[in-house]
Amino acid sequence: MAEYIFRTVQEINLPREKVFEFFSNAENLERITPPELGFNIITPLPIDIKKGTLIDYKLSLHGVPIKWRTEITHWEPPFEFIDMQLRGPYKQWIHLHRFTEPEPGKTLMEDEVRYRLPFEPIGDIGNFMVGGKIKKIFDYRRKAVEEYFSIGA
Repeated sequence: MAEYIFRTVQEINLPREKVFEFFSNAENLERITPPELGFNIITPLPIDIKKGTLIDYKLSLHGVPIKWRTEITHWEPPFEFIDMQLRGPYKQWIHLHRFTEPEPGKTLMEDEVRYRLPFEPIGDIGNFMVGGKIKKIFDYRRKAVEEYFSIGA
């Protein structure tokens, strides 16, 4: 019965407010998610993000359609927010997005995902695959974010 933690940090050469604005727009999730996941937001747009906002998505993992619902459980613009899975493929998924500005015009974006796999403890055997998949998704996200902000968002 393990809780796994995935962390990543990305530096973006823009002010925190601009970076936070991008990540607080749920519609941008589709743009930074690998296409093979078939990720779509099914909550009517636009979504007013704040504490308590519920967002429904659909995606596909290895060809299996999945519905995912998250709740924004913490909202502190432009510093951080947390989305937590209420329904989806994980037993637990808590995703902290933190934005710091180490110097003017530069943002450090930190992601911390705390997750648990279903069917514990037997499900824990699959973490070597799941952890690798999460890393691959965030690697794609890193490249998509770099591309988005370098084009002059």
